[in-house]
Amino acid sequence: MLWACLILPSLPLDVFVRAQAPADAGTAFAVATGGHYPRIVIANAAALQAGIRPQQLVSASLALAPDLVLRDHDPAAEASALAAVAGWATQFTPAVSLAPPNAVLAEIGGSLRLFGGWPKLEAQFIGGVRELGYAARLSLAPTPTAALLFARAGNKATTNSSGFDFFPNTGEENARVARLATGRLDEALAPLPLALTDADPEVIAMLAAAGITTFGQTCALPRDALARRTGAEFVAMLDRTRGLVPDPRLPFVPPPRYTGTLALPAPVANLEALAFAVNRLVHELAGWLLGRGLGVVAMSLALAHERYVSVKTGVPATAVRFALAAPAREPPHLIAVLRERLARVALPAPVEAITLASEATAPLAGRNLGLLPGDEATATVPLLDRLRARLGEDAVTLVVPHAEHRPERAWRPTARDACRESEAARDASRGSVSAKIGARTIAPDPVFTALPPRPVWLLAEPEPLGHLIATQPWVLRDGPERIESGWWDGADVRRDYFVAENPRGETLWIYRDHRYGVDDGEWFVHGVFA
Repeated sequence: MLWACLILPSLPLDVFVRAQAPADAGTAFAVATGGHYPRIVIANAAALQAGIRPQQLVSASLALAPDLVLRDHDPAAEASALAAVAGWATQFTPAVSLAPPNAVLAEIGGSLRLFGGWPKLEAQFIGGVRELGYAARLSLAPTPTAALLFARAGNKATTNSSGFDFFPNTGEENARVARLATGRLDEALAPLPLALTDADPEVIAMLAAAGITTFGQTCALPRDALARRTGAEFVAMLDRTRGLVPDPRLPFVPPPRYTGTLALPAPVANLEALAFAVNRLVHELAGWLLGRGLGVVAMSLALAHERYVSVKTGVPATAVRFALAAPAREPPHLIAVLRERLARVALPAPVEAITLASEATAPLAGRNLGLLPGDEATATVPLLDRLRARLGEDAVTLVVPHAEHRPERAWRPTARDACRESEAARDASRGSVSAKIGARTIAPDPVFTALPPRPVWLLAEPEPLGHLIATQPWVLRDGPERIESGWWDGADVRRDYFVAENPRGETLWIYRDHRYGVDDGEWFVHGVFA
């Protein structure tokens, strides 16, 4: 087994500044302990450059940087963020475990070949976490506890402080590399400080008083004597780290529904800055969907307004809910739709927090990759999703055929939830689903080749041709097709339809109304052929 440990060393700070746009990165920001005499827990680069340091009194920090932005340490937000990262990591392996307060463990031995080896998997891990807005380190070891210690020590992903290379560039099989790593694990662990472990601080202090400060020194002590002085649990921890006994980890179970909340470092009234923050949540959502093999078909975005303004004026959170035409999980697709939708939002007050939730999901089938270079499919946003995001939910409606001979009644609009169909279902029903945009209806393609031709566009109401049909040369290409129906509901029709070409060369669907006679009926245009 091979375990990767993803550690987030600046998590207390990242939960606040990950939504910060790059243009605002120069603002001094710090997290404090709170209480009567608050001290700095962690600060960003701008604050460190101003002379602010951890454990410094907030009063002294404000003297150095009067414009310092402060937030209180929020363990609950950190735990929620860590769980969100774990859910995102399930796209690489189902064996994910939390290691509070700031690490995620993942068993990736079975995923290496799937992702093309450790270098590519490492690049996807680190690159993906940066897309989420976190600083991260990644380490690798045969046991989860050893991987956690290497990550805490600040070692590189493939090399620890003693120079041991877990993945030498020799092109060897993953299994052989794992065996080599296991055989040299004690050598790699030897120089690590005991303070990196989760052992009782009193035990570590007692050993330090005897001059025992590293992992290797501790393992060299007589086992029985060490157990009597430190307890059986401490010795068991050493054995688990070295791989001498099993090192079980409680698996992380992703939530059945994604809900991600992002607190903004400062109230934002700029929609472009909001779009940058939403990108972070979209990448979290995409990882959660990929790990579960799902696509999202409906999302909701809640914009919580500045607390002072909302309490004073009673401004509720701005809620934006919309559906997609088909399940999707590609970040470029989701981000493009969200940006279109946000562009139509009028903010009544500055926003201080964003919540993105998956309202409905559906299984999303995999896609076979091509064998030729550059054959990867690029994410595209369907026209229907763009129209609904830009024009609104009610501007674009999907319609389905209805058993009716009268063309203007041969369709029915679907319910909003019925629009959420998978790509496979849409392909299977191609030709039987159409879309109505504004006042025009896009008629479906013919289902049976035996049916007479039907136009692509139907007019909302038939338009009389008047004198045009008599004074200008029209050419009848096909017809007549008699449609006579509706006598039972008072809206009866008796029409002869023709496919005709007008003087400008356009192909139209016209009919002659015979309800009041056969020879003197008026001519109408009802549709336009593409």
